[in-house]
Amino acid sequence: MNYKSYMLHNFRSIPQVQNLPNDLIEAIEVVGSVLPFKTNNYVVENLIDWNKVPDDPIFVLTFPQKGMLQPHHYKKIERLIKSGASKSEIKIAADEIRLELNPHPAGQLEHNVPYMDGEKIFGMQHKYRETVLFFPGQGQTCHAYCTFCFRWPQFVGMDELKFASRQAELLVKYVSENEDVTDVLFTGGDPLIMKTKILEAYIRPLLDAGLNNLRHIRIGTKALAYWPFRFLTDDDADDLLKLFRDVKRAGKHLAFMAHFNHPVELEHKAVADAIERILQTGAVIRTQSPVLKHINDSPEVWAEMLKKQVQLGCIPYYMFVARNTGADHYFSIPLVDVWKLFRGAYQLVSGICRTVRGPSMSCLPGKMQILGVNEIGDDKVFTLRFIQGRHPDWVAKSFFAKYDEYATWYTDLKPAFGGEKFFFQDELDNILQPDEIEVTDE
Repeated sequence: MNYKSYMLHNFRSIPQVQNLPNDLIEAIEVVGSVLPFKTNNYVVENLIDWNKVPDDPIFVLTFPQKGMLQPHHYKKIERLIKSGASKSEIKIAADEIRLELNPHPAGQLEHNVPYMDGEKIFGMQHKYRETVLFFPGQGQTCHAYCTFCFRWPQFVGMDELKFASRQAELLVKYVSENEDVTDVLFTGGDPLIMKTKILEAYIRPLLDAGLNNLRHIRIGTKALAYWPFRFLTDDDADDLLKLFRDVKRAGKHLAFMAHFNHPVELEHKAVADAIERILQTGAVIRTQSPVLKHINDSPEVWAEMLKKQVQLGCIPYYMFVARNTGADHYFSIPLVDVWKLFRGAYQLVSGICRTVRGPSMSCLPGKMQILGVNEIGDDKVFTLRFIQGRHPDWVAKSFFAKYDEYATWYTDLKPAFGGEKFFFQDELDNILQPDEIEVTDE
């Protein structure tokens, strides 16, 4: 299949879009002027059931919907477009809206950017002691954009909101000087949008540097779902798989972090073939997704997805709560319902599928897992636990929050049993002091 990409300026050329009602086409144009839009011919032709549009889950996943903007934001952009405003005028208004959408949740920009030699390294994040995130400059786009994506600021042309680096030598130096770092995660965007020779220019120096502390290289990608031919018929597919093998030969574990949001993304034969080729290199494929209203918010959908992933040789890894950014009002469901969904899906699968962890919130203090809803004495509470934390001592610690049937994020929760603050709050405040320049890893 020859690759063809569609963005906002040419989406009307998609044959299937030309048959949509005018109100849907208008919504794509209005919302796509604020939140990023991109898709490709594989997604359009193989993943979307156009007879079910606008309710088709992959259509919602990849095409902007009217409800993804708050009504007053939608009307603002709609008026500008209908009045014939210039692109620059629309962009100014869109940028103002974007800044209201919590573009960098969980302190990504303020608290996750590490320092080296007294200066911030803006193409990296280091939130947890063992893991460094690296954003290769050429990988800050995707084969298609997910409408829920918490990294949407990478794609909207606002440089002040973007993470990116082209300096592989800085990454090597940083890992060598921080001996607690065992994992480097290449993320984006999508690192596998890059040609292999470019990706190799980032990975090879890590392999050649003889970094004994570096044990795992991770690649976060949606390519298996949106363009499986990256591993099959692209002109450098074989070179990519050779690079994966070389990571293994260098004594490093290659963790392929695959994003799948719905079972239909796993149905095409090309996906199974691509997974098989990747596994043959010695890489391990781990899968993850948030729970998303309108897309996968049922135990049955999740159970089907988990079973199919295991059948194909993948390891279910994370079920996330949709992050509080962008169109989160459109995708989020209450925490209690996410937990019920997780429990329901767990009950529908065998133990081999129960490697999935969650529901997990990737929030300012760390990754918080919702363990359940319990009644302790006269109090109904959420039981939570840290899977990961800004301070390593928080990991695996459980705590309680007052039950709140409407809460959709940890900031909506209050301590249980009359407590004034959660156990981690004072230490978190100390970690996040404005003059803090060291990543907290002690």
